[in-house]
Amino acid sequence: MTKSGNIVIIGNGMVGHYCVEQLVMRGLHETHAIHIFGDELHDAYDRVHLTDYMNGHDALALCLHQQDFHLHHGVTLHRGVRVTQIDRDARTVESDEGLLSYETLILATGSTPFVPPVPGNTGTAGLVYRTLDDLDMIRAAADGASRGVVIGGGLLGLEAANALTGLGLSTAVVEFAPRLMPVQLDEEGGRALRQRVEALGIEVLTAHATQEIVAGETCRHRLVFADGTSHETDLVVFSAGIRPQDRLARECGLAVGARGGVVIDQSCRTSDPDIFAIGECACWNGMIFGLVAPGYTMARTVASTLAGDDDVFNGADMSTKLKLLGVDVGSIGDAHGVTPGSRSYRFIGEVDGSYRRLVLSADGSSVLGAVLVGDNAYYDTILQYVQNGIKPPADPAALILPRGEGAELLGADALPDTAMICSCHNVTKGAICTSIDEGCADLATLKQCTKASTGCGGCASLLKSVFETELESRGITVDRSLCEHFSYTRQELYSLVRVHGIQTFEDLMAQYGNGGLGCDICKPAVGSILASAWNKPITDPLYIPLQDTNDTFMANMQKNGTYSVVPRIAGGEITPEKLIVLGQVARKYGLYTKITGGQRIDLFGAQLDDLPQIWTELLDAGFETGHAYGKSTRTVKSCVGSTWCRYGVQDSVSKALDLENRYKGLRSPHKLKFAVSGCTRECAEAQSKDVGVIATENGWNLYVCGNGGMRPRHAELFATDLDSETLLKYIDRFLMFYIRTADKLQRTSVWRENLEGGLDYLKEVIINDSLGICEELEQQMQLVVDRYHCEWRDALTDREKLKRFRTFVNDGRPDPNIRTVPERDQVKPADNQPETGVPAGPSDWTVLCGEDDLVEKSGVVAWHDGNQIALFLLPETGNASARVYAIDNHDPFSKANVIGRGIMGDLKGQLVVASPLYKQHFRLEDGQCLEEPAVRLRTWDVRLSDGKVEIREKAMSEASPEPVPA
Repeated sequence: MTKSGNIVIIGNGMVGHYCVEQLVMRGLHETHAIHIFGDELHDAYDRVHLTDYMNGHDALALCLHQQDFHLHHGVTLHRGVRVTQIDRDARTVESDEGLLSYETLILATGSTPFVPPVPGNTGTAGLVYRTLDDLDMIRAAADGASRGVVIGGGLLGLEAANALTGLGLSTAVVEFAPRLMPVQLDEEGGRALRQRVEALGIEVLTAHATQEIVAGETCRHRLVFADGTSHETDLVVFSAGIRPQDRLARECGLAVGARGGVVIDQSCRTSDPDIFAIGECACWNGMIFGLVAPGYTMARTVASTLAGDDDVFNGADMSTKLKLLGVDVGSIGDAHGVTPGSRSYRFIGEVDGSYRRLVLSADGSSVLGAVLVGDNAYYDTILQYVQNGIKPPADPAALILPRGEGAELLGADALPDTAMICSCHNVTKGAICTSIDEGCADLATLKQCTKASTGCGGCASLLKSVFETELESRGITVDRSLCEHFSYTRQELYSLVRVHGIQTFEDLMAQYGNGGLGCDICKPAVGSILASAWNKPITDPLYIPLQDTNDTFMANMQKNGTYSVVPRIAGGEITPEKLIVLGQVARKYGLYTKITGGQRIDLFGAQLDDLPQIWTELLDAGFETGHAYGKSTRTVKSCVGSTWCRYGVQDSVSKALDLENRYKGLRSPHKLKFAVSGCTRECAEAQSKDVGVIATENGWNLYVCGNGGMRPRHAELFATDLDSETLLKYIDRFLMFYIRTADKLQRTSVWRENLEGGLDYLKEVIINDSLGICEELEQQMQLVVDRYHCEWRDALTDREKLKRFRTFVNDGRPDPNIRTVPERDQVKPADNQPETGVPAGPSDWTVLCGEDDLVEKSGVVAWHDGNQIALFLLPETGNASARVYAIDNHDPFSKANVIGRGIMGDLKGQLVVASPLYKQHFRLEDGQCLEEPAVRLRTWDVRLSDGKVEIREKAMSEASPEPVPA
């Protein structure tokens, strides 16, 4: 096809790249030649998560696009090429590579950090926090330093402070305004945030104006403030705001705003109709938008306009929900209450530094805005009230009161069609309703059609609620089956397993399933049910195909395909000898170590083939598996209690040891966390756990159904002054009742919120035995306790099980593409590596491995001619002979080599593997991704012959990576 002209984009940041994606989505890459210029040598990356780079993640992990995105769509990326001039008359741009003509020019040049003209702001006293190169300079400056300062207490300033703290520096934040985040927070909100930031060990200096930076006496530099005070530091990072990058626009004569920025209209056109501007370089109605979401909206507007549609940009909602330094911060609408006559409700939690403000109109008929510090669980509900003009409840204060105090959650049926459900992909409730009317009858199809919940995933629960509510409103019965393979809920399947003594997935499928292999939804769910009921080893061959990668390899998979190792440290109590062993193991295998919030030590970066050796050394030292990889009991945190603490009234450490040793290995619908505090000072934070125990003079108080995470919830007081025997009895009953009745992947907090009758009902069941099942619950728990086994000890004593822990079944090398620490940059020599690429049979077939290297209904990985090939075995069934599938092991979404560790199953009659990281499904027959039809993995021809697995290249027509119909 002849292309009509060039679309040139200057700026390869988040907004510039998103604009390319939008142009491609509308097919403009087929009618135009698209060129994008970026100053940096890096591909477009996620600036929102720059701190991840400072924490050791590779720059590639922040990349915004899939491998070969530009090549596949015919887009020319000019990486590391600076555009120096725009000639509007000739309609050309001049760069380091020469002249390039344009039909349409899009400016996405972003902004630059503002560094105030403070004398002395050079070198390590004039750093900024903006790009990957900037972060490399900060890391270099931190070498040998002990103190750091960030000038600027806004969003990015606090992120920079977090980064300096992560580098081991004693950090201070200097802010000219009288509070932190002055744009987003009011005075009380700033005070609450300051309290939380200072609790993290970061010094906060507000209302401080830096006059000059001079040489220090004890550190490299000294900041001299306007009030005559000073502060010494080794490096200074400026985060005092941004300025639009509008030099090219000014020099070519485009109109710019009074405070900078390229002036645009509602189509994002500049004063030249052939030139558009988007993102932080654009000025709309005198406003510069410093968030990425408005830039994305502008990019969609430009792509829509060029495609002939009539979308317009009418400004953007600047509401933000963030986690800064681990602290939830939210700002919605008119957060400061500047609207004339507006009134506010405030909730102030001085004990924990939480603060919530709700701003209403003068007549109380609408919610105008809110400020949230410490708990963003209220954010989504309040945002819907503000954005959609929904009338507040009779008592508006209920919207910010602690949950359980009458707070009202907004039902999906109350949302108007304009309500934004997925802000990542601009999906409204109306768009969801339209998709349902057009035939979307299941959630997976809805996500594929609308892209809702395929971005950050934060809208998943709201999307599900809207979807089910809309189906029911149309008279359609909502199918709450576990999946297409079982027409039962998780609770019903648990009962069937218990009542009928079912021991295997195959028996359950044969008796109560709908046929097929199962999928990545039902397999782990049934695996968990079987483990909860019978506590058989999950490493047994019968159960291996059911497990997610974490349970299969008894370690937590990390984003690069390596694993973390977490041995049990019951109650946080550990001997010096065991601490030494952990250090020795970490040093020997090059592992990153971190103290967890549950008083354990995480060892990160273990490759698959290292795991058995690591665990052999740990078991020999007296450790056992910590089940950090399972939906099971994780930790029992404790303070030192009466043994050491002057306030302790009971021995909390001993009680924590009793609880952890009793419930370790207990499988459940979701992870379980416990804590025991030795007095009401609550140092173990028991009231944020699924099971919390607090000592009293007369025994123990029991709290249940709390948790942190995305939906933090305080545990509720369940029973008081219990003796040890009664305490265990109640916990036994509570946990088994939860396991029996909870939904798949449902935390105890959510289970409790959905429990009809609430806490009083739960007390009646557990304490008063209102259902007459307490003896049965106790017996079921005792069975699990009696059958406890260390899963790693089981695996290490079985040669067949150990065969799973090979990176490649035909080659002894580790994954050569993983780069964790410098010591791993050299590929380890393999012991007795078999020859690969040996011809067998016809000249184009190659022996890859033995048939006995495969695992039925599961995957392994082989090495072949520089390729990692995932092999999946479908065993012989009835009249069908055994079949092997060979597919690329590289996951294009996570960019890790992990496909061979995914769950094999079937969806709508298609054999698939689910990626273990982000759960996209790939057809084993041809590599097609079901969720993203434009993505397709390479596949090979493969066959079984005389006990060998043989492979050959597919013909080019068969191996094409281009999209095919799903």
